[in-house]
Amino acid sequence: MARYLAQIIVMGGQVIGRAFARALKQEYQASQEAAKRAGGGRAGASRVEANLKTGMSLEEAKDILNLDKLEPELVKKNFEHLFSVNDKTKGGSFYLQSKVYRAKERLDQEMKLAATQQRSSSEKQNTV
Repeated sequence: MARYLAQIIVMGGQVIGRAFARALKQEYQASQEAAKRAGGGRAGASRVEANLKTGMSLEEAKDILNLDKLEPELVKKNFEHLFSVNDKTKGGSFYLQSKVYRAKERLDQEMKLAATQQRSSSEKQNTV
């Protein structure tokens, strides 16, 4: 009886170990693919980091604020409109208002990253 119990425990451990290893491998592949989609290299890694930090991708943020391209004035205008429309005192939804806020936060990060990259590339051109 003890022998069968030991065999069951060992087999269960092997099954769980294989499943865990497979899950880690899939997660690693998914993160590599996400970095490639985000542009690869340091820029891709910083975009993936921003996505994880805010919990929202750049595409999702653009969809929420109904934007095609990143223009600071348009982002601000759409944000202010959607934020005020979804105000709880006006019968709006706090959840939607928070999504709008997070979308603007994500777009602000992206615009800041783009400005930093543009500044560094112009500095490189000036030094050459």
